[in-house]
Amino acid sequence: MNSVDVFQSIDALREAVAEYIITVSKKSIAERGRFTIALSGGDTPQKLYALLAKTPYSEQIEWKKTFVFWGDERWVPFDDRRNNAYQAKSILLDKVTIPASNIHRIPVNLSPNQAAIKYEKELRAFFGNEPIQFDMILLGLGENGHTASLFPGTKVIHEHAEGVRFVEMNPPIGGRITMTAALINQAHHILFLVTGEKKAVILEKILDDSYQPNLYPAQLIKPLHGDLIWFADQEAASLIKQF
Repeated sequence: MNSVDVFQSIDALREAVAEYIITVSKKSIAERGRFTIALSGGDTPQKLYALLAKTPYSEQIEWKKTFVFWGDERWVPFDDRRNNAYQAKSILLDKVTIPASNIHRIPVNLSPNQAAIKYEKELRAFFGNEPIQFDMILLGLGENGHTASLFPGTKVIHEHAEGVRFVEMNPPIGGRITMTAALINQAHHILFLVTGEKKAVILEKILDDSYQPNLYPAQLIKPLHGDLIWFADQEAASLIKQF
C-alpha cells in the first residue's frame, strides 16, 4: 500500500504518527515478539520523539521489547548535536524504560567505511538467519530530493545490495553512513514525515513527476512487501495534484 495522509497542522500530523507507531509496535510484538524501528534525524522527527516521550504515548509502547536503530547518520561524534542518535537519545530514549542493549547506534567512533561495515554486521547478527526486515523505518525528505543519506549524484543511489554504506560528501555536509534503498525497501512499514511549505515543490516532484531517482533519490523507496505512507501537513502537500 502506498498512501498520502495530509493533516491540517504539524501537531495533528505528529499525533497521528505517534498513534501509528504505537499500533504497529503492538502488532509486531504480538506477531514476532519484538518491535524493530529505524529512526531518522531532522526537526520534524525530533518533535515527534518529544511527543512519544510523554504520557500517554510513552506508556503504550513495550520498551523492553522495542529495538531502535538508525537509517543513517552523520559522521560526527556521538555527543555532537548533529548526531541523529544523540538527538533521539536525549529527547526520547533517555526518558523511557528502554534497555541500553536495545539501542543500536551507528559506530561513528570508527572510520566512515569501518562504521558502515560494522553496522551492517550488527544488523545481520541481530536478524540472524532472517532477512533484515524492520517493522518500521522513519524517513524525512530533503529539499533536494534526498532521503536517509541517499543524495542526488552519489554512488550509493545505484547500490542494489541490502546493506550499509559510507557516503562521501563535500563540506559542509561531510560524510554520512546510510542504509541502502534496497535495505530500506525490505521494511514492513515505511513512513515519510514531510512538513512545511519549503518541501512542497520537491514533494510534488517525488509523487507526481516521472521516475528520476538520479535527481530525486526518495523515489527509490518502494517497499517490496510492506506499506509506504507519506505523512504531510497541508503546506507540504499544497502542490500535489491529487489534492
